[in-house]
Amino acid sequence: MTATLAISSSVIAVIVVVLVLDLFAVVLAFSFIRARRAQGAVSRAAAGLPARVAEEPARKGPKPVTRREFFRQSMVASFMLFLAQFGGASIAFLWPNLKGGFGSVINAGTLSDIRNQIRSSSEPFYFGAGRFYIVPYDGSGVDEATGADYETDGVVAQGLMTLYQKCVHLGCRVPFCKQSQWFECPCHGSKYNRAGEYELGPAPRGMDRFRISVDGDTVLVDTSEIIVGPVRGTDTTGQSPEGPFCVGG
Repeated sequence: MTATLAISSSVIAVIVVVLVLDLFAVVLAFSFIRARRAQGAVSRAAAGLPARVAEEPARKGPKPVTRREFFRQSMVASFMLFLAQFGGASIAFLWPNLKGGFGSVINAGTLSDIRNQIRSSSEPFYFGAGRFYIVPYDGSGVDEATGADYETDGVVAQGLMTLYQKCVHLGCRVPFCKQSQWFECPCHGSKYNRAGEYELGPAPRGMDRFRISVDGDTVLVDTSEIIVGPVRGTDTTGQSPEGPFCVGG
């Protein structure tokens, strides 16, 4: 299946804001420089001095700073400080690999702990920082009619599967309904079975996935690459709703 880059609209928005602020800072700085040069030219003309003569005294002693110049310099310094802080925060947000967050390979915990939590709660294991669910999977892994092959895609390991939390319709986070044992989107009613395969609603396909692997007893999820969900009609589990729906009755 086709893989897509995990770039969200919020990341794009931050990049655009940073570029706009940088451009504004450059324009503001140039306007201050031009204003100061023009003021200097007027002062020299009023004194009847050529440029070289007017510049010479400035080397011998500090030039008095007017209130207007002090205010302008303070504004520029404050704005530059804000840009530096904002830029640092933006870089930290856009570079998740520094701390092993979304967009990198994430240690989700131990295999035994994840299985125990799923068994005791009757719900998927949710990892908020990685934006994914880990669900138990005992299906065939293959749907010949639609071409789905989870083993080849690497989204299944030792009876576990990883699902991206976003609805493939318009991007809402899809919670798990404990009553029906399906994923049900509260925004527009799309529904997926426990394996994230499409069942009902406007979603164009099943939930997207991440590759999962087990190293010893450690579960690793690669969130740097989104594996596009299976097409409509894919059903490798045969799971019907096990109770009333949480969304849409």
